[in-house]
Amino acid sequence: MTAETAPSTVVTGAEGGGGGAHQHAASKTPLLYYDQECAKVEAWLDEHPEFMQDYFLRKATRQVVDSWLVTHATSTSSMTQSSTGESPTQPTGGSSRGGSGATTPVRKISAHEFERGGLLKPIVTTIDGTPTFLVTPSPDSTSNCTSTHHMATNNNMHNSNAAQASQRRSRIELRHLDEKELIFELVKDICNELDVRSLCHKILQNVSMLLRADRGSLFLVQGSTCGGRCLVSKLFDVCSRSTLEEMEKKEEIKIQWGHGIVGFVAESGEQVNIPDAYKDNRFNHDIDLMTGYRTRTLLCMPIKDCNGEVIGVAQVINKQGESCFTTNDEKIFASYLQFCGIGLRNAQLYETSQLEVKRNQVLLDLARMIFEEQSTIEHMVYRILTHTQSLIQCQRVQVLLLHQASKGSSFSRVFDLEASDMECEDVDSRTSPFESRFPINIGVTGFVATTGETLNIADAYSHESFDRSVDEGTNFRHKSILCMPIKNSSGQIIGVIQLVNKFDDLAFTRNDENFVEAFSIFCGMGIHNTHMYEKAVVAMAKQSVTLEVLSYHASASLDEAHRLKSYVVPSSKKLRLLDFTFDDIHMSDDETLKACLRMFMDLDLIERFHIDYEVLCRWLSSVKKNYRNVTYHNWRHAFNVAQMMFSIISATQWWKVFGDIECLALVIACLCHDLDHRGTNNSFQIKASSPLAQLYSTSTMEHHHFDQCIMILNSPGNQILGNLSSEEYSRVVKVLEDAILSTDLAVYFRKRGSFFNVVRTHDNWVHEDNRELLRGMTMTVCDLAAITKPWEIEKRVADLVSSEFFEQGDIEREELNITPIDMMNREKEDQLPLMQVAFIDSICLPIYEAFADLSPTLKPLVDRVRENKMHWLELSEVNVTQKRKVIDGEDSRQ
Repeated sequence: MTAETAPSTVVTGAEGGGGGAHQHAASKTPLLYYDQECAKVEAWLDEHPEFMQDYFLRKATRQVVDSWLVTHATSTSSMTQSSTGESPTQPTGGSSRGGSGATTPVRKISAHEFERGGLLKPIVTTIDGTPTFLVTPSPDSTSNCTSTHHMATNNNMHNSNAAQASQRRSRIELRHLDEKELIFELVKDICNELDVRSLCHKILQNVSMLLRADRGSLFLVQGSTCGGRCLVSKLFDVCSRSTLEEMEKKEEIKIQWGHGIVGFVAESGEQVNIPDAYKDNRFNHDIDLMTGYRTRTLLCMPIKDCNGEVIGVAQVINKQGESCFTTNDEKIFASYLQFCGIGLRNAQLYETSQLEVKRNQVLLDLARMIFEEQSTIEHMVYRILTHTQSLIQCQRVQVLLLHQASKGSSFSRVFDLEASDMECEDVDSRTSPFESRFPINIGVTGFVATTGETLNIADAYSHESFDRSVDEGTNFRHKSILCMPIKNSSGQIIGVIQLVNKFDDLAFTRNDENFVEAFSIFCGMGIHNTHMYEKAVVAMAKQSVTLEVLSYHASASLDEAHRLKSYVVPSSKKLRLLDFTFDDIHMSDDETLKACLRMFMDLDLIERFHIDYEVLCRWLSSVKKNYRNVTYHNWRHAFNVAQMMFSIISATQWWKVFGDIECLALVIACLCHDLDHRGTNNSFQIKASSPLAQLYSTSTMEHHHFDQCIMILNSPGNQILGNLSSEEYSRVVKVLEDAILSTDLAVYFRKRGSFFNVVRTHDNWVHEDNRELLRGMTMTVCDLAAITKPWEIEKRVADLVSSEFFEQGDIEREELNITPIDMMNREKEDQLPLMQVAFIDSICLPIYEAFADLSPTLKPLVDRVRENKMHWLELSEVNVTQKRKVIDGEDSRQ
């Protein structure tokens, strides 16, 4: 509270708009009656917040802190909060204390406080089977739209209660008004009131004034027509001098529906005017004995809403002047109660909406708490137990998790928490619940786990499912039990939550059921997600171990590295690495590794990036080792692709365009672009639903090649990028990934239009986008380079490629029961020359012609592509001629 909430400033703020934001920051329940000395102290505290905080930390008791939290969570003047745009329940910090990992909840509101607002809307299922808290409005609810809108409009007006109180006319002024003016003033007095208790108090005081009655009482209807209704005294025995604070101290009186005078009026909807209460059999004499007040005359009328439904009963007692209530009093009473019914219904609707907001906030807070951290099942269940015990005040809460293989017949783990556990010294530091301290009431929990039904037992010993033996030998006695299933998102029962013995010997209500049901959905998802998280952690650990083992076996030995390191590396000229017509047919594997070392040397990559020579030797040996012994996509193919890249960037001097980092990435990409190739293409992986296809939806094998490349680069003893800076390393990996993925012809088709446009417009290669296109297309040119070789080399390589394709086609026909495409169909081997011609025309010629336009040095490549096309056409004609001869021979024999 601030000094601005002193009486004088409150009135000024209400009438003139003063006080501003500072006034809204004041306490939610301002003390309007304190002296000036207190105001000075409060003003000094406002000016010295450091002292106030220090004093609070040193002196405040736990009870004071709890009171502060409850006050700021459950507003006593919710209308003021709504008008300022604040939430009805101010959120506090997280329920877990930092550092300790504790999960002790702050009890913002008890579920019992929601009883006065009616039932929490039960969870319903939408058409698609999704559970939701949103219920389709009933026809009755639509009739209240006008009142609800009126209530919302009045919400802002209710913000100035203090000002309204100061503007109310005194009793002396009201007595000088005629009947119509008096009723109008009294209606104005209640029309903007949205607090039910305050409204009831005003109604009783006003009707007492209107009818000159000594005192009055007001009863509101509670319960539903199907579940049994009763009447509860919202305010009882109110006289003209009574204050609201005095009335709130009185205990509620409950009257059964149809019993006594009040019950009769509520049930029948008719008014009752009794001149002598003691002569009426329906009058309860015990009330007078209890209060010490003698009732003589009594006028009792129903309060109805706009639909004519009885929502309460108002009665006035003892007409002043020893007379009886007249017919005119009945008319005035009835007229005024019509307005009261509308105002009361609006206030109830407003109260219900506020409670719904609080309910939703509680559930959202519980959901946030559950999904905030899902590291272990113990931590998750402990959060569930503490927050459930805090929300539904009871002696014991248990969460029982089903054994997955038992199908509801047994529990694998049983977690429990008692109310007394919340008072232990280690409650703030505890992060896991207790286990198996109490016996399992298998009769109740087993029934719920098996059937999925909820059990709400008011008296455990009178219920057939309860096993009394669980209380034998203990000081504990089961009284009330609420037991519900916990389900995952698939609707499968994964456990049971059981609440035992609600405080104050109360039975668990429908509201408790609906709360626990809503909460159990979040619990089910949280527990299920935690199980999945734990499985994922285990799977990741297994994967880490597997990768470590694979890395060890995939890596070449030190002996291999030492042997390669000891070799003398020939020059590029001797190895013919700069020739476009290069052929590796007469080279041994060791000679191919020497050639790779020469490429790194001549491009100055070893010196530029400080690559350890022995590490480079081991890495090259590891890369060769990780190529499978398939027909075509093996180490020799990778080596030839790298040789073509080396010869192109050397002949064209494009190493000046790419720079050292990109040249390093491109050479590595060429050597690694088909790592662990299985002799089958991307289409086959999808058709066979292989694990690789599940990992990568596009460029399946290319992604796998890249992953294998990174694995080898990160293996101990193979880290040729180990001396790069973090920026250089990130750049190399990025270019490396783009380059390997570019060897997928689907990527080539997607990007070649943009590349041809850049070539046609002679755009600048300084731009990263253009250079990325050039790198990708160069990878394709090198990957298809066999088509640019002399005819004998091209024919030999084409036979290897077709042989691998036919092997894949055989697998598709035999194992997948599908007919392979022509390119992979062994039965159409005679069509291979024509398919090669189509391949050259559609894929090869366009890209090699574009490269010849970029650099005249590359013109020999496109020339040999055209020459090879002519050879394939000639071979095709030969095949046609031979086929005709075979047909003619068969015809002549016939």
